[in-house]
Amino acid sequence: MPQSFPFLFVAAVALMDAQGRVLLAQRPAHKDMSELWEFPGGKLESGETPEEAARRELREELSVSIEESDLQPLTFVSHHYKEPRNFRLFMTLFLCTKTVTVENLEHAALAWVFPDQLASYPMPAADLFLAQFLARYSHSLLSSSGNRKAVEPEI
Repeated sequence: MPQSFPFLFVAAVALMDAQGRVLLAQRPAHKDMSELWEFPGGKLESGETPEEAARRELREELSVSIEESDLQPLTFVSHHYKEPRNFRLFMTLFLCTKTVTVENLEHAALAWVFPDQLASYPMPAADLFLAQFLARYSHSLLSSSGNRKAVEPEI
């Protein structure tokens, strides 16, 4: 019989600046997985699309306003977290290369990081998978960031 545990749907954004750096946010001390680094974003609310959630979370966390057309879908990750709560996370990652000014409204800290250095930051497992994806494909992302098509890995 399959295990039963809640599913958590999350939208995250790799905000990439003109230098190719990606914004990471450090989780505050009062939240689960405190002080770990993650991509900005959060849980989908009832009836919300991943794009709507990504835009809302950027406004709430960073005072960043973007349009849906500024989001390029990149990849997703599915990960089963057993601690501190037992749940399955399904996280969609979008790329946004729009020039923005961020204001830290929620996180312990923010850092602009080159993709090949992302994995050196302590992260939850799902974010680490996404960081490794960005490090591997960042050269393709930079050359195609004006293209709204999803990035296909080279095989």
